[in-house]
Amino acid sequence: MLNTLLLLVALLSAPIFAHAESIRVGQFSAGTLHGWEEKEFDGKTEYQLVVDETTQQKVLKAQSSKGASGLFREHRIDLNKTPYLNWSWKTASYFDGINENEKAGDDFVARIYVVVDGGFFFWKTIALNYVWSSTHQKGDKWDNPFTSNATMYAVESGRSNLGKWQYYKRNIKDDLASIVGKDTQYIDAIAIMTDTDNTGLSAITYFGDISFTSE
Repeated sequence: MLNTLLLLVALLSAPIFAHAESIRVGQFSAGTLHGWEEKEFDGKTEYQLVVDETTQQKVLKAQSSKGASGLFREHRIDLNKTPYLNWSWKTASYFDGINENEKAGDDFVARIYVVVDGGFFFWKTIALNYVWSSTHQKGDKWDNPFTSNATMYAVESGRSNLGKWQYYKRNIKDDLASIVGKDTQYIDAIAIMTDTDNTGLSAITYFGDISFTSE
């Protein structure tokens, strides 16, 4: 009887662990691009699934030469439930001597961005771009030179991490509020891109899986 009571007390006092929620929007390691559509802007970036020589896992390879197209996926994400965006990328490319604040220099070896759809009020659609910057420092933000509806934010900068996989976790809800000034519960789409149309340069970048998580 005493052993039974002790067992009940132990069970009742044990902590209850909630399962972390996860939404996988980019399952490149599984060899699929399901749900992703290509959007061409000026010229074309080639996207294909390949095996990374370092990790021996399937990843998405983006190869761009004087062109710009991205992969875009519509997926409504509740940021109150899964606010964290998780991704990784690797590049050996770098754009030397450009000005990313001007239209002629608005190219990035790697970018991933989230979109808040303005719906009928299309002019209210906004995008937060996380980029590997060639000229800005980590933590810098600036308006896209083509549209004030897109905010650029450097999560990586310079040459020091070229050729090495970099991993990121960002709280999108917090970043939209602090970086863009937008307090919102939902995003409506996510996109990835390596673009070289404005500078006329070339770049090759690899993207790993992408997910939204609760923690």
